[in-house]
Amino acid sequence: MQLSSPRLRAALLAAASLTLVAAVLPPPKPLGIGDRLFPELGNPGYDVLAYDLSFTYKDNLTPLDALTVIDARALEPLERINLDFTHGKVASAEVNGEPARFESVGEDLVLTPPRAVAEGALRITVRHTSDPRGRGDGGWVPTEDGLAMANQADAAHRVFPCNDHPADKAVFTFRITAPAGLTAVANGLQVAPARRTGPSTTWTYRTRHPMATELAQVSVGRSAVVHGTGPHGLPLRDVVPAEDRQRLDPWLKKTAGHIAWMEERVGRYPFENYGVLIARATTGFELETQTLSLFESSLFSGEGYPEWYVEAVMVHELAHQWFGDSVSPRTWSDLWLNEGHATWYEALYADGLGKYSLERRMREAYQRSDQWRAAGGPPAAPKAAAPGEKIGLFRPVVYDGAALILYALRQEIGAAAFERIERRWVTQYRDGIAGTADFVRLASQEAGRDLEAFLEPWLYGTKTPPMPGHPEWSAPATADRAAPGQAVPGKAAPGQAVSGGKRV
Repeated sequence: MQLSSPRLRAALLAAASLTLVAAVLPPPKPLGIGDRLFPELGNPGYDVLAYDLSFTYKDNLTPLDALTVIDARALEPLERINLDFTHGKVASAEVNGEPARFESVGEDLVLTPPRAVAEGALRITVRHTSDPRGRGDGGWVPTEDGLAMANQADAAHRVFPCNDHPADKAVFTFRITAPAGLTAVANGLQVAPARRTGPSTTWTYRTRHPMATELAQVSVGRSAVVHGTGPHGLPLRDVVPAEDRQRLDPWLKKTAGHIAWMEERVGRYPFENYGVLIARATTGFELETQTLSLFESSLFSGEGYPEWYVEAVMVHELAHQWFGDSVSPRTWSDLWLNEGHATWYEALYADGLGKYSLERRMREAYQRSDQWRAAGGPPAAPKAAAPGEKIGLFRPVVYDGAALILYALRQEIGAAAFERIERRWVTQYRDGIAGTADFVRLASQEAGRDLEAFLEPWLYGTKTPPMPGHPEWSAPATADRAAPGQAVPGKAAPGQAVSGGKRV
């Protein structure tokens, strides 16, 4: 048979090349970067620079048609490329513009290009579906009128192919197409007018700062988008159920003041805009998705939650924009830096309102700290989730237990040095990643002495050390009754949620 079509000849040669390459390589296997808590998340050999994600939404029970384009840098020659991806069907894959063989192994999507990829520029294109019919383990969250995302800690790869670890941050572009009458939003700024094509509309958003995959946010629903202005002209954008717009307006107006309060303590807000996404969904938590924090609408219902409590929770998620979003954890064991700081500023804000003093909260945390360490491990070395356990990393020891470390540090070195540490931390590591060793080193520099010996038992000890300045404090409490500010079954306390045991 003579092949008269150059395109057909090229396609057959590429297919033959793929078959040959696959024949000489060992079977694909899941890879990871060796995170102690999620050893198979992340992938070696490349650094993602940008994601371009396109989703076509029909309804919240139908898989979305999706296209993921990844621009990366290969750090070494690669015969195969592993991506984290599951819970979707792959139609095709390309590596540097050429068709690539694809196989699912565990929760990895393994691509085999026709020839090894050289070190340098790398583009990956995957056409796939993204299935919102989840198993309650994160990713897409159905709302009454659409969808939102909740990817923390390890669920972004249930939505799109990615390098699903916060150590590999990248800028994001989102293109979301939805039926007329719905509104789509995502992290960052809208960079093009919404484009109507027949019965559908497409929105495009882009982040100006790198973002971890766990912080990606896309929402589709019957939403009102409310614009405002924060400190220094910062654009504010809130997304709420359209019919709740007027009722929620008093809460939305609090955000500018919350940002000003945080800036007084740690410096300028680190991103291009901010706002709250209030969804009619039952999640059991609030979530610090970058520039657009996710909240359950029930938090603002006025039933069972005093105003000071709701504001403290709003400040918790806002504080994460500095601690956890702008400065992302180097490993998941460094989660205490995210949640400890967010809990610290949540508690400080409540103290300022005169509703729940910081010292009282820290004393009560101290009394329970040994129990938390026994259940969840030390703050900087938390236990991994047991099979089938929903609470996972998000135990009290990395929230109030970690805020207790910050309190102890301030007691040891004084408020002035502590405030210098906080400001320098979010400045020096802005848009980057940092871990526990980085924090200890920076704190030592600002304090003017080596703090490793002081901080080590607070970070890694199975027992809580004596609290500087409070020899009268004792640990642990033996009562089963939860102290104020801590969770009890069926209830949530400031900074906590009970669905699955995961706190905000």
